[in-house]
Amino acid sequence: MEAVNFTFEEMWDRIIACDHKYDGLFFTAVKTTKIYCRPSCKSRKPKKANVEFYYDINEVERAGYRACKRCQPEVEHSPNIQLVKSTITVLVNHYNNHMRLKDIADEVGISAFYLERIFKEETGDTPRTYLEKIRVDKAAHLLRSTGQTNLEICYEVGFQSPSNFYRVFKSWMDCSPNEYRKRNR
Repeated sequence: MEAVNFTFEEMWDRIIACDHKYDGLFFTAVKTTKIYCRPSCKSRKPKKANVEFYYDINEVERAGYRACKRCQPEVEHSPNIQLVKSTITVLVNHYNNHMRLKDIADEVGISAFYLERIFKEETGDTPRTYLEKIRVDKAAHLLRSTGQTNLEICYEVGFQSPSNFYRVFKSWMDCSPNEYRKRNR
């Protein structure tokens, strides 16, 4: 399985948002308490300077951290969790490519119908919706942290047309990319 590749800031944004869709892809370790959590943990958020991120549960435990009793990151909740993780890894690593459901299903080694059904049961989203969310998250990060134009960001994060980018961004963020940039600069 390919490794997921997030920046520190992207992971920080996901834990602040308590985003359950990233559970299992990385773990948040707090240096001062020596506890690690899922990205969706509802516990009080630590200071940014006290946080480390790990992609592997064994690695975080070898570093001396213990599992949070509230979010229980060491417990796998579903027999399909590995399939979902593999699918999310493909989506995160190839978000900027043109991807059809069949391409994603071929990557994880199952039929497109089965992938869509299992993924929706486990995450509440279809792979396409999940991919849009990843793209919007990446676009929001770029809007906050770069001077790139909206059009450059649109294509960089994998949207095929500016109109689709604006429509999807607005549906997820309740504002246009320009409004988002103004609010978050």
